[in-house]
Amino acid sequence: MQNNLGRLGGQLGVLLTLLGLLIIFFGWNGAASTDYVPAQFPYLISGGVVGIAVVVVGAAMILVQNFRTDMARLEAAVERVALAVERQHADAGAAGAGIDSYVVAGSESYHRVECALPEARAEAHLVPLTDVAGSTLQACRVCQPPTFGRLTNA
Repeated sequence: MQNNLGRLGGQLGVLLTLLGLLIIFFGWNGAASTDYVPAQFPYLISGGVVGIAVVVVGAAMILVQNFRTDMARLEAAVERVALAVERQHADAGAAGAGIDSYVVAGSESYHRVECALPEARAEAHLVPLTDVAGSTLQACRVCQPPTFGRLTNA
């Protein structure tokens, strides 16, 4: 029931906006029917001010309904992205080849993938972490990748 009432907000807002414009028209018509200025004030107050208030409430209802619709679409999109990331992470974990299991190997040392040292980027080749375990490459002192039980000079 709540979902149906939520959808009526925009339609009710349009109806209130049109009703407010109609009230403004009748207020203007009443004020225009008399030449005596003090007699025009009741028409201006009842028709003009009340009509503007109803138009503002109707426009606010339209904006709120549009915001709710946009928020629902955004939440659905975020949910789809979250599910896709979970599936990708599960697939990578099942295969054992996530980005955490790779390092960038240089000529003398190896680095984490996100390390920004120029030496690491000059010969940048991505190797599995298990290949580095048996090599003579030293761990980077800046990004500190896994060391496989080796002693490092810190």
